[in-house]
Amino acid sequence: MTRSQKQAAFVVIDAVVIAASLAIAVLLVTPTGPEQVFLLSRIWPLGVLLVIAGCLSGWWLGLTRMKLKAYEMRGIGRTATYACWLGTIGIATAKPLSVQLPVGTYVVFTLLVLVLSAGWRVILRHITEQIYLHGGESLRILIYGAGATGRQFAAALRHDNSIIPVAMIDDHPTLQGQFVSGLRVHAPSSIPRLVTEKRIDRVVLAMPSVSQPNIARIRHKLRAIGCEVCALPSFAALIGEDRHGAPGSPVSIDDLLGRGRLERELPGVTEFYTGRRILVSGAGGSIGSELCRQLAACHPQSVVLVDHSELALYTIEKEMRDLARDLQITAVLGSVLDERLMTDILELHDIDVVLHAAAYKHLPLVESNPLVGLQNNVFGTKILAEAARRSGVERFILVSSDKAVRPTNVMGASKRLAELVIQDLAARCVDTRFSMVRFGNVLGSSGSVIPLFEEQIARGGPVTLTDENVTRYFMTVSEAARLVLLTGSFARGGDVFVLEMGNPVPISKIARQMIEGAGFTIKSADTPDGDIEIKVTGLRPGEKLHEELLISSDMLTTPHPKILRAQESSVSEFEMATALKDLRHAITTGDEEAARNVIGRWVESARMDEAQSG
Repeated sequence: MTRSQKQAAFVVIDAVVIAASLAIAVLLVTPTGPEQVFLLSRIWPLGVLLVIAGCLSGWWLGLTRMKLKAYEMRGIGRTATYACWLGTIGIATAKPLSVQLPVGTYVVFTLLVLVLSAGWRVILRHITEQIYLHGGESLRILIYGAGATGRQFAAALRHDNSIIPVAMIDDHPTLQGQFVSGLRVHAPSSIPRLVTEKRIDRVVLAMPSVSQPNIARIRHKLRAIGCEVCALPSFAALIGEDRHGAPGSPVSIDDLLGRGRLERELPGVTEFYTGRRILVSGAGGSIGSELCRQLAACHPQSVVLVDHSELALYTIEKEMRDLARDLQITAVLGSVLDERLMTDILELHDIDVVLHAAAYKHLPLVESNPLVGLQNNVFGTKILAEAARRSGVERFILVSSDKAVRPTNVMGASKRLAELVIQDLAARCVDTRFSMVRFGNVLGSSGSVIPLFEEQIARGGPVTLTDENVTRYFMTVSEAARLVLLTGSFARGGDVFVLEMGNPVPISKIARQMIEGAGFTIKSADTPDGDIEIKVTGLRPGEKLHEELLISSDMLTTPHPKILRAQESSVSEFEMATALKDLRHAITTGDEEAARNVIGRWVESARMDEAQSG
């Protein structure tokens, strides 16, 4: 029904109520018999007058224009005024209309008008609510918090038929079981049952006075109940009067890096890659995808994207096609361990440059799955590099890690073995220039501490550190990609390139900056009322306190002062063949101990006690 049709219906119902109230009042007050029948036949002029007066006064008072949802708060008082006004008109006009009724008749009439007018509106409102509650179009919500904000929110929703508050939740035991704003208050333990039984679509947290970390913890717990969870700010916060939840200052990237950003200091590489055919392995990863983005600006002839993750490959291919519509892009779903596939791709596309970024790099996962990590990182590198040599690729650049320097973990050892493979090939190959680039942690990459800390802060903490004294070198993903591309233009064969990374950054400092940057305070023994706690969990197996970038101190310059070339020893061809033979046998037989023995024999590593003492 339209709004006008609803108002017309209300006028008709009120008219029926007035006429019925007058007739019932006469029947209740006057004695039964012929005289009562005579009175009923004589009061119709008075009835018509009261109906007309009721329609006019109901419109003037706003009763017939008032929505049913708003009636409970504002309508009862107006209905009382409306009923008294009709009773007064009845008394005043009875004598001119020659209607003689006892005074009690008008009193009963007034009471009946009040009760029936209010009653039919309340009943109709309840029926309408039930229709909306059982309909499928309205958003059914559960309000968490029966305080002032929760009550105001429930009252505001009375004017919106698209959102239906079903019940309230509160932690306070004295409120549980009571009705607040017409909604029953339940305990938090009832939420899973209510969500199922009442078909709740969303839980709204109406507790603005509770600290943000506590809100985040509640939201985190409610994620498993199968419906959306959102937080409602206080009305003071909405108009800017509440400073309690104001966000803090953003964390400076320069502070996280421990130095200034180097993108502006690193020269462009457009000329070297223009018109070339390039293959990027691990193209869907953090470094690989950024390499692809920067290559798109270099106008190469073609780029081949290789990744074994379908989703990652689809994502970067779509982005690349949007970035460079004229660039020839080929997406290859496969592993670098597939020797035939790698050889076919390199020969089919006549590749000039290979950027090898594919690797398993998550330290704890590789530590607990050492054979898979060694097979992918070592033999995947060897297979792709050998295929590049056979196919006459001009340059091959391995993306390595600072964890390859005197490693204490399988992931770092696998990257060091991959470096040794490349150094060995570089010593034996003239046509292809093999080189590698080594850098520290990349801000925001998968597996880095930044997204981990952001997630922990978002759910209210605690923020976990493996050790208070852990330090790491950091760089942005754009710096890392630029460095890889630059080394491709600098490479002469067998080079190990490193970036001047500045000072290592304490991870505890990053944690504190991110907590305070998010607008929270740190909870500790000295500040027990703080928001988020920093919890030390202990070093993980194979983790160092401090990473290194160089195995030896011998350094050579390059065309750019921020990029250095390391002079590092390598193993002989026979030693490399022996190491790979033993490692392949260990992987084939599933012998983890034998694989670790190969690492211990051929990879220069730091002792664990040295690593943990710094």
